[in-house]
Amino acid sequence: MAYSEILANRVRERFAQLHNVEEKEMMGGLTFMYNEKMCVGIIKDELMCRIDSEKYFSKYL
Repeated sequence: MAYSEILANRVRERFAQLHNVEEKEMMGGLTFMYNEKMCVGIIKDELMCRIDSEKYFSKYL
C-alpha cells in the first residue's frame, strides 16, 4: 500500500461537504485537489498540506 487508507478516509470525511474536490493517485501516494489545485497529499502514513503563506506567516509575525 502506497498510502494509508485510514488517513485518506479521514481526509475524505473532512472534504465531504466541499464541491470541486478530486482525488488523484500520483507520486506513489494520493493527492486531494480542490478547484484543480493540490491542497493535501498522503504518502505512506504522512500528510502533506499546502497552506497559504499569508495566512501562515501572519499567525507568527
